[in-house]
Amino acid sequence: MKISLRRKNEVHIFDLDGEVDFHTSPELRAQLLKAIEQQSSRILINLKKVSYIDSSGLATFVEALQKSKRANSRIVLAQLESAVRSVFEIARLDGVFSLADSEDEALDMLSRSDTR
Repeated sequence: MKISLRRKNEVHIFDLDGEVDFHTSPELRAQLLKAIEQQSSRILINLKKVSYIDSSGLATFVEALQKSKRANSRIVLAQLESAVRSVFEIARLDGVFSLADSEDEALDMLSRSDTR
């Protein structure tokens, strides 16, 4: 998996490309937690190019969400491919995470105060 980082205004954007699985989730976890620890208050994770996610990938996102809430940060996941969205739905995490169909929608969600 390839992780690219960029900023748009005050939002830290993680662009992921590849599979989020047992082998790749530790690197993603480290980068997400580093961003949260550096007090990034708004994080957008773009999953447009993620074709597969397993339980360790889900655990990485859950841990990041928990830590972000404690740090008063917000995370929005954007552009989930249908197979990846299905994994979130099966695990019933689609009701836990803020999911956006587009990056613009995710940026809008992050600008509002009611984002989870």
